[in-house]
Amino acid sequence: MFESAEIGHSIDKETYDAAVPELREALLQAQYRLKAQARFPVLILINGIEGAGKGETIKLLNEWMDPRLIRVDSFDVPSDEELAHPPAWRFWRRLPPKGHTGIFFGNWYSKMLEDRVHGRIDGAELKLATARAQRLERMLCDEGALIFKFWFHLSKERMNARLDSLKNDPLHSWRISPLDWQQSKTYDKFVRHGEKILRLSSRDFAPWYVIEGADERYRSLTVGRILLEGLQAVLAAAEQPGQAASQPHSAPLQIDLDHLSLLDSLDLSQKLTKDDYQQQLAEEQARLSQLLRDRRLRKRGVLALFEGHDAAGKGSAIRRVTGALDPRMYRTIQIAAPSEEERAQPWLWRFWRNVPERGKFTIFDRSWYGRVLVER
Repeated sequence: MFESAEIGHSIDKETYDAAVPELREALLQAQYRLKAQARFPVLILINGIEGAGKGETIKLLNEWMDPRLIRVDSFDVPSDEELAHPPAWRFWRRLPPKGHTGIFFGNWYSKMLEDRVHGRIDGAELKLATARAQRLERMLCDEGALIFKFWFHLSKERMNARLDSLKNDPLHSWRISPLDWQQSKTYDKFVRHGEKILRLSSRDFAPWYVIEGADERYRSLTVGRILLEGLQAVLAAAEQPGQAASQPHSAPLQIDLDHLSLLDSLDLSQKLTKDDYQQQLAEEQARLSQLLRDRRLRKRGVLALFEGHDAAGKGSAIRRVTGALDPRMYRTIQIAAPSEEERAQPWLWRFWRNVPERGKFTIFDRSWYGRVLVER
């Protein structure tokens, strides 16, 4: 897969200088059309070999385009807050809003590749991690996001030549990071496992683009043109009158052959006397309080969803639950019509940002199930 990125692609300065002005103008126009439509976000994932021009290329794109509409995030060592949540939470909270572009360094592929190279996960676990990444990307694309995945590549010989040329240069030796030296020792494993990830996760809705990074003019024009072509294609489709919005892929709802449903089978005549109710309520509240204090729950968050008809008792039930708990132990989230900020994000974003951290309990007064009936 990487052979085509080791053949010495290059562009001469005259050709580069002639192409850049037109490309910059077209990228800016596409960026402003994206902002005006505000129908979808753009997400760019940056991975590859150290020293292959990842940072330099993104810096250049910020110069060519309007940096006010671009946000660059780097996901290195997770914070304590991020470690307390599901792994995808740290990425969800930084997704770009519709009409904007987000650039992710150190994204979900970086972590799985690093873990595989250093033996923290095996091949089977790498496949599972890649499958999880595919589900996340499929969901984002079904929500309308446009995803570009770039792998910046250098051959082992070119990487070592770069390090040799810089290490004794007093003006530029600072450009070599500890990660450069580390990757020079693990290059073969890094490339082998990286190629496996790319083969497993390159799909038509979110393909990988392998960019040879030795020649800065070649890589800059190549990345710029890929972004421009992708943006123009999606913007043109969105501007077509009567163009149907893309719908998420989903399995058909199963219909039982006998047409019975769980709701139809509920016995709505069940009752308790007041004395029985008070006794059982006290017992169950005490049990709930003890369970939520169990130290084993410090390793996971607890999420309770309350749905149903208006006036069916959701609010009362929530008050009975929280009446048994220390207010420091829980949060209650009331879900209503989405705000403008929430409309600018993927549909599940507003729920993901309220997922409880480890050791915490969150109650959703209505959830994605209720809102999907109203909004979809």
